[in-house]
Amino acid sequence: MAIAMRGSKCRSPILLLCFFLSLFAIQIHAKNQKQALDALYKSKFFKNSNAAVSEELFVNDAVKNADDFLPAVEIYDQTGLKRQDRIGRLPGQPPRAKLSQYGGYVTVDKSAGRAFYYYFVEAQHNKNSLPLLLWLNGGPGCSSLAYGAMAELGPFRVRSDGKTLYENKFSWNHVANVLFLESPAGVGFSYSNTTADYKNNGDRSTAIDNYAFLVNWLERFPEYKERDFYIAGESYAGHYVPQLAHTILAHNRNANKSIVNLKGIIIGNAVINDETDQFGMYDFFASHALIADRTAADIRKYCDFSAEAREQSRQCIAASNEVELNIGVVDIYNIYYPLCRNGSLTARPRKATVMSYDPCTDYYTYAYLNRAEVQSAMHANVTRLGYDWEPCSDVIVGWTDSASTVVPLLREFMDSGLRVWVFSGDFDGRVPITSTKYSINSMNLPVKTSWYPWFVAGEVGGYAEVYEGELTLATVRGAGHEVPSYQPRRALSLIKNFLQGTSLPTSHSPPS
Repeated sequence: MAIAMRGSKCRSPILLLCFFLSLFAIQIHAKNQKQALDALYKSKFFKNSNAAVSEELFVNDAVKNADDFLPAVEIYDQTGLKRQDRIGRLPGQPPRAKLSQYGGYVTVDKSAGRAFYYYFVEAQHNKNSLPLLLWLNGGPGCSSLAYGAMAELGPFRVRSDGKTLYENKFSWNHVANVLFLESPAGVGFSYSNTTADYKNNGDRSTAIDNYAFLVNWLERFPEYKERDFYIAGESYAGHYVPQLAHTILAHNRNANKSIVNLKGIIIGNAVINDETDQFGMYDFFASHALIADRTAADIRKYCDFSAEAREQSRQCIAASNEVELNIGVVDIYNIYYPLCRNGSLTARPRKATVMSYDPCTDYYTYAYLNRAEVQSAMHANVTRLGYDWEPCSDVIVGWTDSASTVVPLLREFMDSGLRVWVFSGDFDGRVPITSTKYSINSMNLPVKTSWYPWFVAGEVGGYAEVYEGELTLATVRGAGHEVPSYQPRRALSLIKNFLQGTSLPTSHSPPS
């Protein structure tokens, strides 16, 4: 199925580097972040292959006309909504666990009936001085509740019974006030009353809606308006995070004041630059003995992952099919981790610890967040959606635009004095460290601090390099795609140093 793609001419500062955008529509039904990202790339680069046809992907040539100015953001009345959003206790929450948590909806477009669900956990100590951190998961179309909040960096994880929770002692609310957002419309509990929105999501509209959410949320929680603000995320949030940051900077410049006090961004195993991301993935497969060297060589010789790619050669498709046969039997999120063999719930919860991640966690989280008493406690699904909560959306049926690169945005942030960190779990095969290194290397930045090991709890936590302009690249040793899931202690050390603006520790320290 070979269908042409068309670009558009853009002039507005809010258009998120639209001169790099590949415009298309794609069905992104997926069960997890990997499948969602696979579907996206098949639509971009393998639309003339059998794999693309079997996924029922499609591309159209519809191009949205660009506005010449920043879209106006309407601020809605937030009176009394913070109090209503307060969550006393979550069902199954450990008895001794005490924290300040909120959940609810923020309207981003009243005329369309579009509202985003958030879950907010204030810092366990010093909440009045610690920064505000927004976490975004990717996909596109995957939930920050499913991954970030319930399986990575939130205060709790779900037990195997799908009813009870256990504490994450390495939760990021030890070092920040953490806000989780389900976006765009159709993801998790977030919704729109305009069904066309589910066909027309994309990078640009997501950034605009995420900004509308943020400024309205700050009206609901005005004590955070002046607080240092950071954005973090992983996977396809390698697009969401920089694009939201770009939008914030554009609004700040337009208003000639700091509407949002943005200080920096940090992205993990992030989609950054299509061409280098793709070649880096196949090189990782070959260097880790998942595919033959000759297969990787064929990919490099015959495949075109540039922004101008229209369709792939017969030789490229054959090589990519060979890759699929080899990698389909392992968890590409963490190539050394076991697969989930049985996602059934247990009558009694199995013993669980955050230091030993359960590969069936998705199933437990799905069961928990679809419980009526959980949704009631979290003030979720208040409109009684006609579909269940899913870790990755099965109601979003279109993705209209996806930037081929966010590298120019990273340069913009460095020039603006923002803190920029990029990290990578070194066992991830989906957006592996090779991809991230290739993408950063494409920026040709002078090295400030050469590649070095960093330490936590007496062990090497990973490796890092710092570039002129204060961009830091860091690996997290032994982690997969969702770094805090596999290495929670190391992930907490990483985010703590990022937020404090300190270098990752270069010497051994005793275990704590």
